[in-house]
Order: sequence, then structure tokens, then C-alpha cells
Amino acid sequence: MTNLRLNAIEVSQQRSKEKLTSKKYSEFFGENSFGLSDMKQTLAPAIYEKVVAAIENGEKVSQETAEAVAAVLKQWALDKGATHCTHWFQPLTGSAAEKHDSFFDAHKGIEKFSGETLLQQEPDASSFPNGGIRSTNMARGYTVWDPSSPAFIVDETLCIPTVFVSYTGETLDYKAPLLKTVDAVSNAAADVAKYFDENVTKVSASLGCEQEYFVIDKAFYAARPDLYMTGRTLFGAKPPKGQQLDDHYFGSIAPRVFEFMKDFEARALALGIPVSTRHNEVAPGQFEVAPVYEEINVGVDHNLLMMDVMQKCADEHDLKVLLHEKPFAGLNGSGKHNNWSLITDTGRNLFKPENSLYFLTFLVNTLKAVHNRADVLRASIASVGNDHRLGANEAPPAIISVFLGSTLTAFLDEVEATGIISLDDSDSTYVDLGINKIPAMKLDNTDRNRTSPFAFTGNKFEFRAVGSTANCGTPMTVLNTIMAEQLQNFKTEVDALIAQGADKEAAIKDVLVRYITETKAIRFEGDGYSQEWVEEAERRGLSNVKDTPNALDFFVTPESIEMFSKMGIFSEKEIVARHDVWSEIYATKLTIETEVMNEIAINKVIPAAARYMKQLSDTAKGMKEVGVDASGIVTTITELSAAVTQVKDHATAMAAELENVLAIEDVSEQAKALCKNVKGLHHDAIREAVDKLELLVDDAEWPLPKYSEMLFLK
Repeated sequence: MTNLRLNAIEVSQQRSKEKLTSKKYSEFFGENSFGLSDMKQTLAPAIYEKVVAAIENGEKVSQETAEAVAAVLKQWALDKGATHCTHWFQPLTGSAAEKHDSFFDAHKGIEKFSGETLLQQEPDASSFPNGGIRSTNMARGYTVWDPSSPAFIVDETLCIPTVFVSYTGETLDYKAPLLKTVDAVSNAAADVAKYFDENVTKVSASLGCEQEYFVIDKAFYAARPDLYMTGRTLFGAKPPKGQQLDDHYFGSIAPRVFEFMKDFEARALALGIPVSTRHNEVAPGQFEVAPVYEEINVGVDHNLLMMDVMQKCADEHDLKVLLHEKPFAGLNGSGKHNNWSLITDTGRNLFKPENSLYFLTFLVNTLKAVHNRADVLRASIASVGNDHRLGANEAPPAIISVFLGSTLTAFLDEVEATGIISLDDSDSTYVDLGINKIPAMKLDNTDRNRTSPFAFTGNKFEFRAVGSTANCGTPMTVLNTIMAEQLQNFKTEVDALIAQGADKEAAIKDVLVRYITETKAIRFEGDGYSQEWVEEAERRGLSNVKDTPNALDFFVTPESIEMFSKMGIFSEKEIVARHDVWSEIYATKLTIETEVMNEIAINKVIPAAARYMKQLSDTAKGMKEVGVDASGIVTTITELSAAVTQVKDHATAMAAELENVLAIEDVSEQAKALCKNVKGLHHDAIREAVDKLELLVDDAEWPLPKYSEMLFLK
């Protein structure tokens, strides 16, 4: 029988890189994207102002306006060679959805694209995850144009970013709730900012997503059923060399990967995605791409689009991008660090550090928001993939805490101890390195704590716990919501003190002093990877929910339902539906992993081990016949047999338990049972035995590409 692994090794070694020529990015940035700046150049001023009013003030887009926009969009797209159009939306599957319709009207023999088509279309809502909101006999749903996010062209198709809602008005996607929070946090933040600057009328949440990923040759991907069925390797022995030398991080990028990166970045930039940074990550075969920050809604759209472009581009380079949070056990997993900030329409970053009450107000209110709603923030990053990453000694734990840095922490500790907020002007700190020709080094106001799930990093907060496959819409929806709620509460408290006769500044300080004391438990400056922190967090009363099914329950507590409803983000029906959808997605993915694990173990691993044991048995028999000691070989056969028995026994028990668990009707309880009774009792045991067999079985017999073969691209 042909060994797919050995074929994959041979194919990968014959690959050659194709060197691409580069143009200046400024020559083509955004050429395949059509946003407000393009509309301003092509629309009549009155029409353009109506589009801006729709974006800024939520005013309804008239049919006349839609027809004018559709006309210029169609002409732009046709000039670019587009033949089709689609409403591009984000159902709760986690990836984008699209249905391509031709511009060409065969009956009239012309290309058409109407304002009606731009504004609204109708996919089958019952065919997407909806938590019972829609069904086959009540299937109608709508996609509706989001004018605040640029249209773009991919593969000769004009893509129109849209929201996705049901016939009865419930949101069925990631975008619509995020847009609601954009308004909520803007209004709440602007109201508080007016204490310091009356000119502020709007505050925009911004986002920059640092996307981590692995790259392997696609021949290895094709030879690993676990990779193409689940996104991660379910088996794989630890290679002799992994990341222990720290020689991959920021190292020279392998030529094949470098050419892929250049190609991918050019495509992304043409789409208006402002990618800026590329580098090797810690684990071999792991990399990162990071854009500059954008308005949060556009930033989420661009991250989702970027992941799609990466995967398509890699395939053309005979590579595969692995976005799973933990594709390789024992190596660093991949995250998607969400860099979040708030910026006023007067140009001020509200998190830019300075010795002012203005800055302190928004910093402390962020602390308070995270402290009060840590559990639902934890739920926002829950997924079957991220469970493998969180707390795995290269990612933040499942405990939500905030890192501020020594300077800010010392200041807040002093406020807590004295009850006094004393602000003064101080110069930046410089350190003389004592090296000729090297200038003095300017210190940032915070250190960088890679172990913190939610870290202040100078002028923004970095939500590091988000998983690499995640649609950022959910964590950013939750973060915006809890911040908007907290700022509203803060303003209510300050205004009440002012109404009682307090000076405005004194009232603000009084409330902030109390918040600083109340939020002490959530502040942590130490090593979030350590067991000591787990124990300390428990003493502080912080939650540490390690698995997704239980973390998702935080979405549907009475407190969370009340918050989302009060803030106008989700109705109770909508958030309960999402809880059901995400529980079902977890259960389905874990079921697939279980069945793939069983199939590989029974159909590939055990037969390979059996063939090798037969070879060893024949060898041992021959050695005994000529009077040679065969005890070493017999010992190996015994070890192989024990490992095979462990695989077979657990695979059999796991299959039986899976059948029992899938009979549970409540999807949340089913997910919890899968996590505890299937994954918890059998996955690690089967993997342990299979990984041992990989080290024992003859290399020529082993059917699955090994870590050392996949991870070190040249």
C-alpha cells in the first residue's frame, strides 16, 4: 500500500519558490475596495451627504440614494472585471457567507445592479445556525446593506457587507450586534468625555487584530485526515527540536513562506486591509500578520476577509494556512490579539497615557467594566479550539485579569491607600544604555505582560485571550457593551453627586477612588501562566472556568440577559439562541474530532502497529532459531501490544459513550457531557498511546506525517 506520508515528504522536498515582483504599496492600496472616499468622488454631493447621514445618524437610505450608489458601484465593479455580486454576511457559523448573482440579465442582454439589490436580499435563514429563531416552515431572513463598511471585489465578484436578520427582526449574525454596540459605546463615552471637552460629540471604538497562524506544505495537510477534518493534529509525538531554543521567534522568514506573505499582503492591501507587520512567531512554522488599527466594524470585517484571502493565497503556493488555536500539541498555540481603543471625533485617544483626570476616568472605568462583567467577557472567547490554548503555558489562562504596568499600578495602589487622586506633570523616563552611538532609550509607561488576558499596552487595551479562528465580532460586542454600560453608570453616579452640590472634579474623583478600591481583585501584574496565580485568583474570588460549555452559560445568567437587553444589544430570545448555537457548534466539532480520532486510530494506527509487530515477531523467531538473544525485540513487541490495547480499549469505550451522549436532547448538557465523558475520559488516553506508538513503530510504516516533517519549511 502506498504510504501517503512518505509521498508527502517527497513532494514537499521537490517544491520550489516562485519569486514575485513587488510594486509600491501606495500604487495599489485599496484599489479593490470601494468606501466613503470613493463615494465622495463619484456621487453627487447631495447623495453623498445622505449616505454619510445614514452612517453617522442612522437615517434611512432612500430608494433614490440606493439607486445612485448602486449605479456607481456597478460601473466601478464592471470596470474592474467583476461579473457577479453578492451580499457578504457573517452568520453564526463563524465564517462569511455569500451567494453570487450575475450582473448580466440574459433576458435584456445587459448588466444590471439595482438599488433594491444593493439594499436588501433574502437568504434562507433556517439553513444557518439560529438557535430555533427560524425553522424550515418559517425560513425567511434578510441581508441588509451596511454602508459603513467598504464594498470590495474578490474573484471577480462585488461583495457588499451586510447584516443578517430574521423575518421577525432578530439578529442572526456577528455584525448587527456589533453595530449596535458601536452606537452604545459612542454615546456613553461621548457623554463622559463632555466632562472634559464639550466639543466631543462622537467616540469611535478602534480595533487592530494581530493574527497568528501556522503554515505547512499542503501535501502534509492532505496526508493528515485530522488536519483537514478538524483543523488540528489529534495525534503527534513531540519532536526532538521544537521551540525550546527560541530561534524561530523574529528569525529569518523561510523563502517559500516569505513569497506567500508578499503575495497575500499585496492582495490584502489591494482590498484596503492595512496589513503592516509580518514576522516569525515562537513555534516553528508559526507566523503573525498585524494591521494598523481601524474603526472596529471595518476592522472585524477586514480580519474575516483577511483569513479567507490568506487561505486561498497559500493554496496557490502549495501551502496550507492553519488557523486553529492549537494545531500542534506541545507547541505554542495561536491567538488573535484584539487591540482596542476609544478615539474621540476631536482626535483624542482616550487611553493615551497622561497625568490627567480625563485619561484616568476612562482607564478606571475600563477596569470597573471588566471587573463587573469578567464572566461574560470570558464567555466571549469560548470555543472548542481555544480550550486547548487557554492556560497552556503560552496563552493567558481562563481567568480574566487586567495588567496595567508598574507605574499605573503604583499610582492606583497609592490612591487606594490614601483616598486621594493627586496628578502632576512628569517627564518621560529615559535609560542611558552606556553604549557609544546608541541614544538613550525611552521607557514606555508600561512593561509588556504576555501572560495577561487583558493588558494595557500604552494607548490601548490588548485582549490577548481571543482565539485565532474567532470572529472578533463577539468579544468586541461584549467589550463595547460592558464599557458602555459602565460609562452610563459612572455618569449617573457623578451627576448625582453634582446635583447634591459637589464640584464636578471632586465628584469624578470621589467615584474613581471608590472604583479603584472595588476593582483591586482584577488587577494582576505577575505571571499569568503560573500555578501560583491560579491559587491567588481563587483567593480573590475570580472565576476560572476552563471549558467552553460551562463558560457559555455566563451569557444566559439573569445578570447578563438584563445587561444585553437594557443596552439594546440582544433580547433575551436572541442571547438564549446564541447560547444554544454556540453550544451546538462546540458539541458538533467535538463529535467530529472524536469520530476522526477513532477512525485514524482503528484504520491507520493499529494496522501500522500490527504490521510492525508481525515483522518483529518474525525477526525474534528467526533470532531464537539461531540461538541469538531476542529479549530486546520481545520487550518492544510487549510495549507495542500494550499501547495498541490502550488505543483499542479507549476507542471502543469512547464510541459507546459518544452514542450515549448524542442521545441527550438539551444541547448545552450534551456539550458538557461530551467535554467531560468523551473528551475528558478518552481523548488524552488514546493520544498518549498513539504518540507512544509513533516512537516505537518503524518509520517506514508510520502512516501520518510527523511534527518534525511538517513544521520546518525551507
